[in-house]
Amino acid sequence: MDERFVKNKDVTNVESGKPKKFRLIFSDWLLIVMAFALILFLSSAVVTKPDEYSIVLQFREIVRVIEEPGLNFKIPFIQVVEKREQKILFYNLPRSDVITSDKKTMIVDSYVLWRITDPIRYYQTLSGLKVQAEGRIDTVVYNAIKNTISSMTQEEVIVSRDGKVNVTQIELLDLDLEALIHEDDDFVPSADIIIKSLTQEIASNLISDIGDYGIQIITVEVKALDLPDSNKDAVYNRMISEREKVTTMYKSEGESEAQMIRNQADKEVSVMLSEARSEAAKIIADGEAEYMQILSTAYNNSEKSEFYEFVRALEAAKLAYRNNRGNILMLDKDSPLAKIFYNFSVNNSLTGE
Repeated sequence: MDERFVKNKDVTNVESGKPKKFRLIFSDWLLIVMAFALILFLSSAVVTKPDEYSIVLQFREIVRVIEEPGLNFKIPFIQVVEKREQKILFYNLPRSDVITSDKKTMIVDSYVLWRITDPIRYYQTLSGLKVQAEGRIDTVVYNAIKNTISSMTQEEVIVSRDGKVNVTQIELLDLDLEALIHEDDDFVPSADIIIKSLTQEIASNLISDIGDYGIQIITVEVKALDLPDSNKDAVYNRMISEREKVTTMYKSEGESEAQMIRNQADKEVSVMLSEARSEAAKIIADGEAEYMQILSTAYNNSEKSEFYEFVRALEAAKLAYRNNRGNILMLDKDSPLAKIFYNFSVNNSLTGE
C-alpha cells in the first residue's frame, strides 16, 4: 500500500520490528486546503438570476433581499438562501358559477397574471409559498368577477366580453347611443361618461388590497363564458327564435321596399306610355291633316275631284266585297259606282262584247 494514503496508523518495520508513523506530505495538505476553500466558497456564494429574488435568511429571519442578478456572498453555514420568482406568473383560476342581474347562471373560466413586488412582505404574510398566494388571488378575483357580473345582464356580459363597450354611467340624456354602440369614428364620448370593458370592470372591483401581501395582479382575463348544460337548450332555442324574428323582419322590410319600387316603376311606365300615346295621336293627326291638305291640293278642279270620288268608290266597293261572305255587292242605283257599272254593261251590249 502506498504510504501517502496511510494516515495516523502504526505499522511495523520489517527490518527493525518497531512501529513506524507516516506523515502527510505537502501535496496532501494542499489538496485539503483547496477542498476546504471550495466548500467554503460554495456555501457562501449566492448566484441570482435575472428572473428571481434571492432572500438571505439567518435563523429564519430575513437579513437581506438580492434583486439584481449576479454573484453575491453570505455567511457560510449560518445563513441560507431561498429563491422566489421575479417574473410575471400565470395562474389559471378554477371554473366558477356566477349569477347575472337577470338571474341567469353563467360559468366563467378566467386566468390571472401576477407578480411578486415586495419579497419581504410576501415572505412574512404568505410564508413565501406560491400556493398560498394563489389561494388569496383566487378569493379576491372570484369576488370581483361575481360583483361585476351580478350587476350586469347576460346580454351585457356577452357583449362586453366580445370587445365592445359597456356604458356603466350616462349623465347626458340626449346621448346618441347608436353612434356609441356602432363605434362611430366621429363620436366623441363626454368626460362625464365612464366606458369600460368586462376586464376593466373586473379590475375596478378588486376591492381587497392585494398589495398588502407583497404581490400585484397585473390583469384578469376571461377565457370563456359558458352556460350550464341545463340552460343551454333553452337559451339556444331562444336565440334561434330571436334570429328568426330578425329574419322575418328583414324579409318583410325587403318585400315592402320591393313593392314600393315596383309601384314606382309601374307608375313611371304608365306615365311614359300615356305620353307616348298622346305623342303618337298627335303625330297621326298631323299626318292626316297634311294628307288631306295634299289631297285637297291635288284634286282642286272638277275632273280630278270626280276621279278621286271614283277611286274612293272603288276602294269602298273592294272593301265591302272582301268582307261579304256571299260575294254579293249591293249598291244604290243612284250611286256613282252603280252608274259606272251600268254604263259599262250598256256599252258592252252595244258592242257585242
